[in-house]
Amino acid sequence: MKGQTPSVFNKDWWSGKIMEFSMKDEAFKVEMFRFVDVFPTLRNHVEVARHLQEYFCRPDTNFPAAFQWGLNKVKPDSMVAKMAAGQIEKQMAGMAQKFIAGTTAADAISALKKIWKSDLAFTLDLLGESTVSELEALDYAKRYDEILDTLIAQTKSFPAKPLLEDASWGAVPRVNVSVKVSSLYSQIDPIDPKGSIDSLKNRLRPLFRKARDNGAFINLDMEHYEFKDLTIELFKSLLTEPEFAGFADAGIAIQAYLRDAEADVQGLANWAKERGTPITVRLIKGAYWDFETIHSEQEAWRNPVWSKKWETDACFERCTKILLENHKHVRLACASHNVRSLAYALATAEELGLPKNAIEFQMLYGMAEPMKLALVKMGYRVREYVPIGEMIPGMAYLVRRLLENTSNESWLRQTYADGLSMEKLLAKPAPPQGHEQSTGVEHIKPLNSMGFRNAPLLNFALTNNRESFERAMQEVTRGFDKTWPLVIGGSEIKTDRVIKSINPSKRDQIVGTVCVATLEHAQKAIEAAQNASASWADLPGEERAAYLMKLADVMMRRRKELASIMVYEVGKNWREADADVCEAIDFCRYYALEMAKLSQPQRLGHVAGELNLLFYQPRGIAAVIAPWNFPLAILCGMTVAAAVAGNTVIMKPAEQSSVIAAHLMDACREAGFPPGVINFLPGYGEEVGDLLVRHKDVDLIAFTGSMQVGLHILKVAGDVADGQANVKKVVCEMGGKNAIIVDSDADLDEAVKGVIGSAFGFQGQKCSACSRVIVLESAYEEFKTRLVEATRSLEVGPSTDPAFAIGPVVDEDARQKIEGYIELGKKENSLLVQARVPEGLNGNFVGPAVFENVPADGRLAQEEIFGPVLAMFKVKDFDEALKLANSTRFALTGGVYSRSPLNLERTRKEFKVGNLYINRKCTGALVFRHPFGGFKMSGTGTKAGGPDYLLNFMEPRAISENTMRRGFAPEV
Repeated sequence: MKGQTPSVFNKDWWSGKIMEFSMKDEAFKVEMFRFVDVFPTLRNHVEVARHLQEYFCRPDTNFPAAFQWGLNKVKPDSMVAKMAAGQIEKQMAGMAQKFIAGTTAADAISALKKIWKSDLAFTLDLLGESTVSELEALDYAKRYDEILDTLIAQTKSFPAKPLLEDASWGAVPRVNVSVKVSSLYSQIDPIDPKGSIDSLKNRLRPLFRKARDNGAFINLDMEHYEFKDLTIELFKSLLTEPEFAGFADAGIAIQAYLRDAEADVQGLANWAKERGTPITVRLIKGAYWDFETIHSEQEAWRNPVWSKKWETDACFERCTKILLENHKHVRLACASHNVRSLAYALATAEELGLPKNAIEFQMLYGMAEPMKLALVKMGYRVREYVPIGEMIPGMAYLVRRLLENTSNESWLRQTYADGLSMEKLLAKPAPPQGHEQSTGVEHIKPLNSMGFRNAPLLNFALTNNRESFERAMQEVTRGFDKTWPLVIGGSEIKTDRVIKSINPSKRDQIVGTVCVATLEHAQKAIEAAQNASASWADLPGEERAAYLMKLADVMMRRRKELASIMVYEVGKNWREADADVCEAIDFCRYYALEMAKLSQPQRLGHVAGELNLLFYQPRGIAAVIAPWNFPLAILCGMTVAAAVAGNTVIMKPAEQSSVIAAHLMDACREAGFPPGVINFLPGYGEEVGDLLVRHKDVDLIAFTGSMQVGLHILKVAGDVADGQANVKKVVCEMGGKNAIIVDSDADLDEAVKGVIGSAFGFQGQKCSACSRVIVLESAYEEFKTRLVEATRSLEVGPSTDPAFAIGPVVDEDARQKIEGYIELGKKENSLLVQARVPEGLNGNFVGPAVFENVPADGRLAQEEIFGPVLAMFKVKDFDEALKLANSTRFALTGGVYSRSPLNLERTRKEFKVGNLYINRKCTGALVFRHPFGGFKMSGTGTKAGGPDYLLNFMEPRAISENTMRRGFAPEV
C-alpha cells in the first residue's frame, strides 16, 4: 500500500483538487456538496452557471478564484458562463463515473469484466432508495430482475477464478446483487411491519427464485435505522419459507455504527443455526451516520448510532468476532476501508484456524484501490460494491461517498491525505484519555435557557412502542359506554341532552357520550369562573405554572390512552394522535416556563430617584372555543395559556371531539386545578358558544376554527353589552389556503413526499394543510407524473389500522362537503387522480384527489376545503410562483422546495405567510421551534407556542415611582 494513493485523492484529478480544498475549508465543502446534490436537476448550461454563481460567487463567501470558475462577474447566459458550465458538467460526469459503473447492468459489463480481470469479485447495487409510488416500486423490481438476467447471461463467459469462486464451504456465485428493500414497496412503514413484510416478500420471491435456480447470490442492504428491524424480520421470514429454507446464497448487511449491531449479529447467528442453512452477513460501518444523528436529535430520541468513531470501530471488531466464531452458520463479508478493521478480521480468522477462503472482504467501487490490491496479493477474496443507475439517485450515493472521504475521521483521509503514522492508524479502538463511552442521549439538550424541550414522539419503529400502543387501543374501548358530565365549579352535572360521539372509521361504533350544556349551564359556568377568579389571579405566576407542569405529567403518563381516544373519535392515525398529545404536553410545559419569566416585574431603565416597572395582570374570564381537528392540543393550548396567565376558563370543545375534551378535563382535575378555574362546557356552538362570546362578563375569547366563524366572533365581540366592564380581547386563529412552490431545481423525491404529507396527512383536515401546489414549468410534467402515481398508491382504510395512510374525514357533513368540491372540480377543472376507496367500508372515507387546470381565481384555488383535495398549477418562473402563492385572502402557512440560494432568499422576503417552511412539509409545527399563526384572513397575528403568546391573555401595567425623599434616593 505504500506509495499508492486512491484515485479519489489523486490531485492530478479534478475531483482530487475538489477533495483537497473541501478538507481545508468546511464552508466550501458544504457549498460543493450541495452543488453536487442539485447538479442532476439542472437542465442546461445557463442553469448550471446560475447555480455555480449562487453557491460559489456570493458576497458572503470568500473562495479562491479557481473555485469561482470565472463566473463572479458575468451573466449566467453569457458565452463565458456557458463554456465554464460545460466544463464543469464534464468534470461532474467524470467524477460520478469514478463511483458509478453505468446506468444499467448492460452498461456496466465492460467495467465488471475489468474488475473480474483484476482478480476482484463484484456485487451490483441499483441506486435509489425509497420510492414514492407503486409504479416506481414495480419498475425497481423489474430492473432488479433485468440485472439478474443480464449478469447470469454475461458472466458465463468470464474466465474461471478459483480465488473468487472457491470457498471453504464450496462454490461462490459469480453473480451477486444487492437489493434495497425500500425501493420495492412505496408504502413501507415500520408502524405496519406485517403489511410491509408481506408486500415486500411478494416482490422479493421472484428475485430469490431466479437467484436460487441460476446459482446467483442476493444480499439485502441495510438502510435507515427505522427500517432495520423490519429488514431483518423480512430476511428471516422469507428464508424460513419452505421453498427457500435450504437456500444458502443469501445475505444481509449489518451496520456496526448501530448500538444494536452486536445483538443483531448474534440473533442472526442463532437463527441461522436453528434454520440449518448458513447465510452471509455483510458487516459494514454504515453510511447514514449524519442523518441518524441529526434525526434523533430533532426527535429527542436516543441516538441509535455510536457517537464516536472509535465506538463504531470497536463494535465492528466485536461483531467480527461473533460472526467468525459462528462461521458454520454465518459467513462473514467484512466490508471496510479501515486497515485496522481488516487486520483484526484476518487475525481473528487465523486464530480460529479458518482458511483464507472462509472470509470475504468488500470495498466500494472507485475507492481504496491499494487495499484491494494488497488483500488480493495475500490470497483473499475481495468483492467490489458496484453501483449502477441514473444520475439523480446516483448523486445521493455520490454525496455520501464524498462526505465519507472528507470526514476528519475517515481512515482513507487520515492515511492518504493527512498522512498519519501506521502505528496510530492500527491502534486498538479506544476512547481518548478521560473520555467515556457515549450513551446516545447526550445530544438531547434543552432548546432554550428556560430548560424547555419538546416531548419526544413515539418511535413506532420500536416493537415495544407499537405493542403498547396497540394494547392502549384495546383498553380504551372498555370506556366507550361512559357518559361524561359537564364540570362547573368543580361539580359534575348530568343532562338529559347528550352528544353521542361516533367513530368516523366505523359509524356503528359509539366512542362515548357527553352531556350537552344549556344556556343556563353556560351562565352557571360564568358565575363559577367569576367566583374563582380573584383567588386564582392572586396566586403567584410560578404557582399557577406548577399546575401546568402537573397537567403535563398527567398527560404524559396517559399519552397512549389519550392518543387512542383520538384515533377512535376523530380518525387520526397513530402518529398524528400521538403528536397531538405531545403538542398538548409541550404547550403546558412551555407556557409554564414562560409564565415564570413573565410573572417577574420588569424594571425599565435605571434612573436615579425613579423606579419604573412593567408587569402583567390577568384579563378576567376566558372563553375557549376549540376545533375538532387538534382536539387535545389546541383545546389544551388555549386553555392553559389563559389559565397560567391568571384567568379562569370556560372550556367549550367542538361537538365532534367532546370525548377527548372530557378526558382533558379529567386530567385537569387529576392535576389539582382549584374548582372553577377550568370549567367544562360541552355543547353546540350556536347555543352556548354564542352566549359566551356575547356575555358581558367574558373578558377574553380564544378561538381556533374557520374564517366564517372567526369573523363572526370578532364582529360580535366588538359590540359592547350593557354593564360590560372591559373591551373583549379576541385571540383568533382561522383557516388557510396554503401553497407549496416546487422550484425547477427541487429534489422531487422530497417534494413529492412533502406535498403528499402536507396535503393528505390527517386527510387534509388541518388549517396548515397544503391545498395548492405551484410548480415551475420545467419540472411540472415529471412532478405531476410522480405526484399522481404517489396519490394513486395511497391506501385508504380505518385509522385504527396503522396499515392505512389515509383514514376517514371527521363526520358525514365533512364527507359531503368535500365530495361536493370534488364534483365541482370535475366540472370546472381537470381531475388528475383520486385514490380508490375500497368497497365495504363503514366510515366517512374520501379518496384524496388532485386537480389541474384550475384558474387562479377559481373556487378550488381560493376556498378552504378542509379535506384531501389538491389543486396543481404550472407557472413560467419564480416571480409568477410567488405572485400566485400570495393571491388568496389567507396567510397561514406556505412552503417551497428549492435548491437555489437566491430563490430561497426571495422566498423568505416575499412569501407572505405566518409560517414558511423550506424544503420540508408545511404542516407539523412544534411548540417553541415553530410558533404558529397567520395574518390577513388567517388570524389576528398571534403565535401559539411562541414567546409572545401569553401576552395576549394579560393586560400590561406600568408603575413609575419617585423614590427620592428630600434629596435622598436609595440608588445614590
